[in-house]
Amino acid sequence: MLKRIAVSELRIGMYIDELCGSWMEHPFWRTRFALKDALDVRRIAESGIQEVWIDTDKGPDADAPTAHGRTRAEAEAEIERKLLHSDSAAPARAADRVEFPEELERAHVVYARARPAVLSLFSEARMCNAIDSEAAVGMVDDIFQSVQRNSSALISLSRLKRADDYTYMHSVAVCALMVALARQLGLGEQDTREAALGGLMHDIGKAKVPDRILRKPDKLTDDEWIKMKAHPEIGHSILSKGSCGPIPMDVVLHHHEKVDGTGYPHRLAGDSISVFAKMASVCDVYDAVTSNRPYKTGWAPAEAVRKLAEWAPGHFEDRVFQAFVKAVGIYPVGTLVRLECGRLGVVVEHNERALLKPTVKAFFSISSQSRIAPETIDLAHPRNTHRIVGREDPAAWGLTRIDELWSGHPIRL
Repeated sequence: MLKRIAVSELRIGMYIDELCGSWMEHPFWRTRFALKDALDVRRIAESGIQEVWIDTDKGPDADAPTAHGRTRAEAEAEIERKLLHSDSAAPARAADRVEFPEELERAHVVYARARPAVLSLFSEARMCNAIDSEAAVGMVDDIFQSVQRNSSALISLSRLKRADDYTYMHSVAVCALMVALARQLGLGEQDTREAALGGLMHDIGKAKVPDRILRKPDKLTDDEWIKMKAHPEIGHSILSKGSCGPIPMDVVLHHHEKVDGTGYPHRLAGDSISVFAKMASVCDVYDAVTSNRPYKTGWAPAEAVRKLAEWAPGHFEDRVFQAFVKAVGIYPVGTLVRLECGRLGVVVEHNERALLKPTVKAFFSISSQSRIAPETIDLAHPRNTHRIVGREDPAAWGLTRIDELWSGHPIRL
């Protein structure tokens, strides 16, 4: 049986099924392993991980029932309540909003233009040159305009980045997510643009982290982990040579802080962390866990939203997290869902005003176990009779390349 317990309850012999935190925030390259070394227990605690899932069929249980211990079913029910709380009124859609397919074509252009520009920024940082803030602001404007027209297009597209491009294009994704989140929080245009610039620059310090550490497909040593965790301060130092304002500088320095005080580099907590750094924290983690890496396959978008909801009490401020869920959806674009009518469909656009009722492209019959002619269904339409009854794993159905269903053509990024 899977049970979630506090890190303080860990002991040698337990089998860890999952660490409750992004794999970007701890030095372990895998999350399923038997605890055989007291050093690993210490490293888990020092990483800021507060809770873990243990498999009591593969190792010892906690010594006694505790307030932390809960089964997977209990945890899922708690997460469902949290996400349903997010399904309330959202800001009205912008008057200049365009439909998803139209903006997706523009987003391809924005994404293609951003790639060499971000590579150039990281190259300048690697050589210890001052960052060209004018070029960065130009990129932010393109991203800002795209997200304003349709928040799903560029965010969905950027999730499909190539694994070997992750360090660079992750910055574009976080920038886009910051714009969408700022809109949900009701921030003004100038603050939104500054937050977006912070998102674009947040990992610039990784330009000085050795590539062998960034791509290492194994557990990081203590020394390597120290080098990895230095990137916020390195990035802040790099930007201090240029003309970035206080908001982007704060985002770069504090995007790994957590509201419970277990983050880094300064172990800030609660109100000591700015709203902009709190925004960057959730945007950074979401894109990290949904992206494919050389050593790790990304989680499906809806699974990632639920994981973040599970970690939220210690990692993220509730107001910011609830706004983030509204920005990306409970069923983000690309999620495979089961419909009550017995078909599978992929979410092609989320509905900001009714998170449980996205637009879905149904393409697979469960009864016949075969693909059918795709049908686009707006679950929020007044005459709609369909509803989602659950999320599905594409691999369990032998389905591949389902992202092409929402993108409209083969993915070539």
